[in-house]
Amino acid sequence: MSVIVRDAGFGPDTWEGTISALDDVVAGNATGLDLPADADPAMLSPHLERIALIRVSFASFADGRGFTLARRLRRMGYAGTLRASGHVLADQFAMARRSGFDEVEIGEDLAARQPEDQWRARADWKAHDYQSRLRA
Repeated sequence: MSVIVRDAGFGPDTWEGTISALDDVVAGNATGLDLPADADPAMLSPHLERIALIRVSFASFADGRGFTLARRLRRMGYAGTLRASGHVLADQFAMARRSGFDEVEIGEDLAARQPEDQWRARADWKAHDYQSRLRA
């Protein structure tokens, strides 16, 4: 079972649709897309309006390609829900939010090792950027 992390803390997964590969989304069989971090977002351009949720998979906490992908999707005009999934740590939550993710999906094992208070401490992602720290 997964735990969804939002700015308010931990919560259940409220997504009720299916999350599928690109072929199913293109065929109109799903409105949720599972996207690897190494995908080219340009291929999604004609389909962005139909996609309600994009879940970007992080294979490793050291792999930052998902953050770049999220930023590119937002710049392309994607207005749906962006969800980071996989190996994302609490320390990366502010970066995930700044790059365009709305939420992070983590496993129960990670939620036990990094409890909700650690994620909520980074939820004020606008206040913890580099420039804000320099101004202080």
